[in-house]
This record gives sequence, structure tokens and C-alpha cells, in this order.
Amino acid sequence: MKTILLSIAVLCCSLLLISATPDAYAPGSKATDFKLKNVDGKMVSLADYKDAQGFIVTFTCNHCPFSKAYEDRIIGLHNKYAAKGYPVVAINSNDKTIAPEDSYEGMIERAKEKKFPFVYLYDESQEIAKTYGATRTPHMYILKKEGKDLVVKYVGAIDDNSDDPSMVTKKYLENAMDEILAGKEVSTSSTKAIGCTIKWKGTK
Repeated sequence: MKTILLSIAVLCCSLLLISATPDAYAPGSKATDFKLKNVDGKMVSLADYKDAQGFIVTFTCNHCPFSKAYEDRIIGLHNKYAAKGYPVVAINSNDKTIAPEDSYEGMIERAKEKKFPFVYLYDESQEIAKTYGATRTPHMYILKKEGKDLVVKYVGAIDDNSDDPSMVTKKYLENAMDEILAGKEVSTSSTKAIGCTIKWKGTK
């Protein structure tokens, strides 16, 4: 009986270890580059940005209310930080069969409607979202160039109020960016991303 219980305990511990070591990027992880199709039809990779010091990567989409609520703030982030070496790179990874509004054609329309000043890339295979460990829209990542590496410095939410920008009390991403630009360590490097779940292929 003790042997059976011990075996069960070992199995449970093994499962916990597996679940406790996800592939999601965390602060300090080295991020991978990618080559994805932009709304202008061109293929874009982070390596194309020769003068960038890093990137504000956002996994977002067209239909999600949270993504829509944050669009103007994401535009503001690009306008504030692109000139300082950190442009926004927006990625849509949703399956269009589950969320038809998030088709490539829908992305083109949304980018024109909102006059996105940044690239809006289509992760049709969902490989990049899975590699980064993105689960929500929006899900934010700050990447900093360190030598030949892209090092994750922040992961999570933009701020603490998706409903009303005037009620925001904690600007997580902006604070992290300002600390990076000041040469400081990021004091809050991870928060919980709040938004709609990414619509994965093969799910409902």
C-alpha cells in the first residue's frame, strides 16, 4: 500500500513539475525573432529594425473589447517610445475560423481605420504566440537588445484599468520603459495580462 501511495506521490510531483515549467517567456528570457506578414503585404522581422534598442511587442486583435479599449493607449506608447528606440510591434494570432473579425483582411481594415503608426503582423500559424507564451489580447512584452540577444524585460498588462484611462493608477508598461531608458532595473517586471483569450486553432 505504501509503495502504491509513494508511486502516486511521485507521479503527482512529476506532473506538477511539468506544469510549473511552461514555455512562456519570463523576464530574463531570450526572445526569438520572427518573420510575419504585415498589413501592407510585406514580411517583417525584428532584425529589420537596425536602429532599434528594443521593442514593445503586443499580441492583440481586432474584435476583443479589451484590445479595442487599449488601441489608443498602444498608439500612444508607440508615439512616445519609438523615437527613443522602442517601437511597438503588434501581432494578431487569433484563429479566423473562431473569430472571423480577426482575419488578415479584417486586420487591414482595422489598421486603416485606427491609422496604426506601427506594424500589425499576422501570426497565422500561431507559432509566435505559442513561443512567447502569449495567452491574452492584449499581452505585452518589452524586449531589449543586449548584444545579439533580445532579452525580455517586462511581461503582462499595460496598466491597471482597461475600462477608463483616466482611472489608471499604475502604468506598468510605461514605468518599466522609463526605468529601462534610465538604465535601471525594472522594478515590476511581470504582471497579469488582462484581456480576451487567444483563439487557438482546434478550440471553440
